[in-house]
Amino acid sequence: MNLIQQIRQIYVPVHDLDRAVRFYRDTLEIPLLFQAGSLAFLECNGVRLMLSRPENEDFAKASSVLYLQVNNLTEAYEQLLAKGVQFIDEPHLVAKMVHLETWMAFFKDSEGNTHALMSELRT
Repeated sequence: MNLIQQIRQIYVPVHDLDRAVRFYRDTLEIPLLFQAGSLAFLECNGVRLMLSRPENEDFAKASSVLYLQVNNLTEAYEQLLAKGVQFIDEPHLVAKMVHLETWMAFFKDSEGNTHALMSELRT
């Protein structure tokens, strides 16, 4: 059996917790589990996102890139663009394999972290 079973929680550093909660809950439509003090937890299909102000400088740097799977990249891109999400680029082909294409579009969250929408299409 593998030592690591799954990724259960990812920390995303934020400057303004309330603004970040609104972005992830309302704009990206990731369900909010609960908010307690300076922490907020959202549930994304088995992976919990923890939003919090950094405890110290070691945690103040930009977060890892979250690659958020969507069924229809163009549709998700247009919906989020209409909600004012700041995209870095348009949907584009990242990798083409024999029977699979991976498409992505990168964007900034409300706190300046870079994330991506991604879609994998069978060809």
